[in-house]
Amino acid sequence: MQQDATESWVPPAIPIAVDLVILTLRESRFDVLLVERGIEPFKGGQALPGGFLSSAGEDIYDAALRELHEEAGLDGSALHIEQVGAYGAPDRDPRGRVLSVAYLAIAPGLPEPVAGTDASAAAWTAVDDVLSGHVKLAFDHLAIVEDAVERARAKLEHTPLATAFCGKRFTIADLQRVYEAVWGADLDLRNFYRKVQRVEGFIESTGTERREAKGRPARLFRAGSATALHPPLTRPDRTPRAEEHQ
Repeated sequence: MQQDATESWVPPAIPIAVDLVILTLRESRFDVLLVERGIEPFKGGQALPGGFLSSAGEDIYDAALRELHEEAGLDGSALHIEQVGAYGAPDRDPRGRVLSVAYLAIAPGLPEPVAGTDASAAAWTAVDDVLSGHVKLAFDHLAIVEDAVERARAKLEHTPLATAFCGKRFTIADLQRVYEAVWGADLDLRNFYRKVQRVEGFIESTGTERREAKGRPARLFRAGSATALHPPLTRPDRTPRAEEHQ
């Protein structure tokens, strides 16, 4: 009797990992969290935080939340998290074939990180330093960062993602700093204020103000109910910002 093909088929054993692109603004600088690897391969090199699924029964999203906590001490419930994509080039890991699912995580003003599990150190690094190649990354993590950053930059045009970089209450100037840092371009305040205000549901007033060191108190806003921006905020052509010439 011929054996059923489904009974004889054995699935290939390919390890699955998650990699995390954690983005934040710290003093108006667009940063990504990197760890120094404490083990081979690439021991001593810079890499994204992440790791393998802990068991065959662990959900990939749950693994991302676990790694956020283990590698960076962050509670995923307080972050914006979305999947960027899957990376499975045969030679991406010198240990053998590994499939990695990458996640983008965003939160405002995150604290200094603490290295966990197989990392020797962890630190916030300027996104521009990574994208320019000034900071070299292990594995194919540069490509993952490039994809995640472009995802964030594009979504700032069409969605209220920028509010995920802000606190619960923020000023228009705070929101503008998000766009300037992520897009890497200076924006005119009056023009930006006018564009933001005409997008229904983007932000809503809290009815309170924040007194600045100089000038008049600034009105405070919070994220609105919109899930898409109509009309969108168009990304300008990227031109070097003033601090890049210093």
